[in-house]
Amino acid sequence: MRPAMTEPRPGTGLLYLITSGLLWGTGGLTGSLLSRVAGLSALSVAACRLTAGGVLIVIFLTVTGRRWPAGRAAWSRIAVIGVLAALYQSCYFIAVALTSVALATLVTIGTAPVIVLGVFWVTGRRVGRLAPVAACLALTGLGLLVGLPSGFSQTAVLASAGMAVLAAAGFAAVTLTGARPVPGLDDLTVTGFGFALGGLILLPLAAATGGLSFRPGLEAAGLLLALGTGPTAVAYTLYFRGLRRVAATTAALLTLLEPLTGTVLAAFVLGQRLSATGMAGAA
Repeated sequence: MRPAMTEPRPGTGLLYLITSGLLWGTGGLTGSLLSRVAGLSALSVAACRLTAGGVLIVIFLTVTGRRWPAGRAAWSRIAVIGVLAALYQSCYFIAVALTSVALATLVTIGTAPVIVLGVFWVTGRRVGRLAPVAACLALTGLGLLVGLPSGFSQTAVLASAGMAVLAAAGFAAVTLTGARPVPGLDDLTVTGFGFALGGLILLPLAAATGGLSFRPGLEAAGLLLALGTGPTAVAYTLYFRGLRRVAATTAALLTLLEPLTGTVLAAFVLGQRLSATGMAGAA
């Protein structure tokens, strides 16, 4: 007699999402080091990140004998994820170029959960009573942690904020799309093929704007491998897996672990000091 199959526990989904948020937090430091070592622009780093992460997964699937996606529904989902990934990555790094990482992160990471909550409210989908309270606390903490940059013109700030909102909308769309899985298409496969496609979409844009003059070397190759593996291939696979077990609103809020982890790493690895206000925001 076969044992009864048990439903996946929500706690497991939370663990996946928390792990993905922590891994994303390592991406900023790794990406900045790669940019410095390999001589790449921010947009080029994003293109290389998506391409490397996706290709690594596709190679793994091929070597282990896993079947490639089949059917119109599977490839349609992969195309949607690829286009959305390219959209929010490019918009985010354009926002960074217009002002700063701080402002782009504040608007992008802060707006994404608000958009997801808004979609749930407009469509009449159930949202926990404490979700708005949690969102307000999290966004307040993010504002205290990241802070508002100064020294930029009003036009630059508005343009940067607009691109960051587009990036947030793209990521929110990825979250809402990933919460509705396609039968026969697992999380690893959709991440691999979707991100490989997104990277290929971004590469010509990166070449046209900042160039792709990659300076080869063991250090640069190691950083690219690290960036494509942990904060990209593993993190996004866990994120999509967690979306199957936890509400999309919760998943969107847990993305705020990314700037928190990045700030802590910058303090310990790069020696950057965290002010009392930043500490309060982190808490």
